[in-house]
Amino acid sequence: MSEKIRISLDAMGGDYGVEVVLPGADQVLQRCPNIEFLLFGDNKVIEPMLEEYPRLKQASVVHHTDVSIGMDEKPSQALRKGRGKSSMWNAIAAVKNSEADVAVSAGNTGALMAMSKFCLRTMSGIERPAIAAMWPTLRGESIVLDVGATIGADAQQLIDFAILGGAMCRSVHGVKQPTVGLLNIGVEEVKGVEEVRTAGKMLRELSPPNLVYSGFVEGDDIGKGTVDVVVTEGFAGNIALKTAEGTAKQFAGYLRAAMKRTLMAKIGYFFARGAFERLRAKMDPRKVNGGVFLGLNGIVIKSHGGTDAEGFGAAIELAYDMAKNELIKKISEDLANYHRGRFSEAEEN
Repeated sequence: MSEKIRISLDAMGGDYGVEVVLPGADQVLQRCPNIEFLLFGDNKVIEPMLEEYPRLKQASVVHHTDVSIGMDEKPSQALRKGRGKSSMWNAIAAVKNSEADVAVSAGNTGALMAMSKFCLRTMSGIERPAIAAMWPTLRGESIVLDVGATIGADAQQLIDFAILGGAMCRSVHGVKQPTVGLLNIGVEEVKGVEEVRTAGKMLRELSPPNLVYSGFVEGDDIGKGTVDVVVTEGFAGNIALKTAEGTAKQFAGYLRAAMKRTLMAKIGYFFARGAFERLRAKMDPRKVNGGVFLGLNGIVIKSHGGTDAEGFGAAIELAYDMAKNELIKKISEDLANYHRGRFSEAEEN
């Protein structure tokens, strides 16, 4: 990989478009000056605002597109409308054409996944891609996937997710052999649906290299950080993600209300405000913004559509780490090792 990390941005995506994308990119550029940005969108909107960020302007190339994808458009509609000419499509195509190392968009999730699959295609041996999320835990951060790419998964797809998540953990956190658990309704081997039980049995028997299968985990194990990677299908994963985000907001609301209730509470907050600020920062969803599309022949990062500049910057930093640590190379190596192991076992039997 070249010294420069090239990141393509869908400048028109999300609820706020360039108003969030440009300041977010500029903030990251302060910390990671070796980034080059490719900005895709309406140059009449981008270029005047880019004048406010001279450092970003110098590190960016603007590519004009006439079409932007709305947040409420259906994936099939977005694909017909935007293929080859939208800011979202062209940001992804830059990765396919090796003009960029990674793409970031805050746009419509369904449209982004549809375009990414159509443009980049899935990696050899992967039937379905997954969306992986960084999850704050008591031990640091874990990776959870799938959090909404597809509904349902068979045993082999769950194993694929385990391999993808393990490679991401190696890339982001530098863990040589990440621990992996399958999300289930109990830790006993007899519990859960057949697909999960079968995937657990296969992972235990095959022992894929570069990861350690730790068995079944329950919902409360996610926040505990019991394992480095939690694997589930998209329906349960998305519900878990939205529940966690809602609970964090609920807790923050309770805390604010409690601190204002009495004079003694206000005085207590004054003395403990440092601890509360650290707690607030830990629970801030902007710090872990960015879902990674795994299983494609290229890296695409999905930012929350309603995030602010700081949150979009966090998604860009995640993209930077993915490209810098050669995520696609690690995934390819892990998949090749796994399939070699499967073929060897089949020959022995």
